[in-house]
Amino acid sequence: MYELVIIGAGPAGLAAGLYAGRARLNTLILEKDAVGGQIAISDEIENYPGGKAGEPESGKELTNRMKAQVERFNVPIQKANVVSVDLKGDVKKLELATGETIEAKAVLIATGANPKKLNVPGEKEFTSKGVSYCATCDADFFSDLEVFVVGARNSAVEEAMYLTKFARKVTILCRREKLRCDAIVKERAEAIDNLEVLYNTSIKEIRGEGVVNQLLLVNNETKEEWTYDADEEDGLFGVFVFIGYDPNNALFVDQVEMDDSGYIIADEHMRTNLKNVYVAGDLRNTVLRQVITAAADGAIAAVTAEKELKELDY
Repeated sequence: MYELVIIGAGPAGLAAGLYAGRARLNTLILEKDAVGGQIAISDEIENYPGGKAGEPESGKELTNRMKAQVERFNVPIQKANVVSVDLKGDVKKLELATGETIEAKAVLIATGANPKKLNVPGEKEFTSKGVSYCATCDADFFSDLEVFVVGARNSAVEEAMYLTKFARKVTILCRREKLRCDAIVKERAEAIDNLEVLYNTSIKEIRGEGVVNQLLLVNNETKEEWTYDADEEDGLFGVFVFIGYDPNNALFVDQVEMDDSGYIIADEHMRTNLKNVYVAGDLRNTVLRQVITAAADGAIAAVTAEKELKELDY
């Protein structure tokens, strides 16, 4: 019987593990993939305070340091695939793919959300080598370069507007005949000199040599295809994909309360609608999905769990 089981070893889960370990809670972290979550594949992290000697570091370096901190306080990180959960009782039960059942007094859900992908050739190969899913994270890397933004809703257009502060030129690729954002957002975007929109246009393939320097585009009405090459002096350009997120919520759909988009609803203490069940990070209905906010969520959740577990009588 663990006092706290954390599902997910991204920044939220690791921060929670650190705080739980310092509180001397009997804690276990479960992670089915690599420790670090989405951010582990990023080549450079510049916006997390307290980075390595104030210099950029890779997501893997950052999360490896977090992992080492957690292990220092004797919190084990077990590679395991949770296939079902029962979180409604006083004793929480988690069944693993191996058939093992783990019991806990409290559970923290930190399984995150993944950016939706275009699923075109070259996207996976050039992720973090020109393809990005986070303007806040990577805009500075494309200062004075060209970038393309894929998407048509508010988030995509707003991210494109943000990118205009860094990039020489920003082009929104809209697969339909019009943007699907609010009118006021569209008006603001149209007023920006270095922002334009290509309608009825999609990416068919992302190409390059080491970094992205060519796109194969298609007109969705005429089916005409053409290539766009990076400026010779630049040698590369950026592709930012903002077509939504897929919350990793499948295990919890019939367990905890979620919003219409599938994100788990929580209060400011990271409590869900179930007693002693918490959520932290990108799976929470939050306004910002960054390493710093995920880590903060994890810390708050662990402190809340510690206080509430002390009130339990087992």
